[in-house]
This record gives sequence, C-alpha cells and structure tokens, in this order.
Amino acid sequence: MNLVVSDTSSLTNLAAIGQFELLKRMYGFVHIAQAVWNELNANGQRWPGCDEVAAANWIRQHIPTNRLLIASLCQDLDRGESESIALALELNASFIILDERDGRHKAIQLGLKPIGVVGILLSAKSKGMIQEIKPLLYALRQKAGFYISNSLFTEVIRLAGEERI
Repeated sequence: MNLVVSDTSSLTNLAAIGQFELLKRMYGFVHIAQAVWNELNANGQRWPGCDEVAAANWIRQHIPTNRLLIASLCQDLDRGESESIALALELNASFIILDERDGRHKAIQLGLKPIGVVGILLSAKSKGMIQEIKPLLYALRQKAGFYISNSLFTEVIRLAGEERI
C-alpha cells in the first residue's frame, strides 16, 4: 500500500457523499496533520468527516516537525494544507490528497504527487471499487458544494467510460 497524507477537503467531501471508507479501501491507512483535525473541529462545528475521522482507527494523526517550512507555506496556503504538505515530505508519502489549486502547485514544486477527490474516484472506478462515478460527481456538486467545472465533469465521465450512462 502507498503511504498517503490527506488534507481536510477530501475527508469532508468524501464523507458528505457517503464515500469516506473508500480511502481505507484504497490506501489502508491515511495520515493527517494536527491542523487537519483542528479544521474538522473548527469553531465548535461538526464538519462532515469529523465523526468519521474520530472513529477511524486507520487514520493516523501527526504533528509535523518542520515549523520553518510550515510557516513559509502558511504565507500562501491555509494551515491544514501547509501542515499536510510538510507531513507528506516528512513521511516521504507516495501521494498527498489535495484539491485546492495553490496547494497542489506548491506540493508539485516540492516534489510531491497530489491527487484530488475526483482522481480518487477515477482510480476507485478503474479498480472496480465503485460502479459509477457520474452520480458521485453530481453528489459532490450538490451535497458537498464541491466545484467541478463542466469541462472537467465531461472529461471525467469520458475517462470513466460513462458517456452513455
């Protein structure tokens, strides 16, 4: 199995559409930074994914140690993304799960391989872990409020072989 670090958005978005356990099925263990846990519990709210993360014995929480890198990343990114990138580097992660464009660009600059929620769903479809991706993309848009451009939506449906579904 690949060592994977996740930012907050993938946890909340997959939980919102009932696909949280897909992370366990695909990766075995998922590692998160302390800031991700803090974001899931921010402002006393129970964000989607909070209860799932708390109950998941396959999610490992860490406090990244490279404070200088985190401080530098926080100039352009939020705390969760910054700590997630630092943690992925410290753990020599195979992938980092990030959806935000700026975070993905920074991760690539630092030699990391980002994958997003849509990429996870495509990979799960190709491995036979989910039957259809189209309803999950609609659910991401409607239930999670996840932005997917029409062109990306169409391309993902094509890649998944679901043009006629």
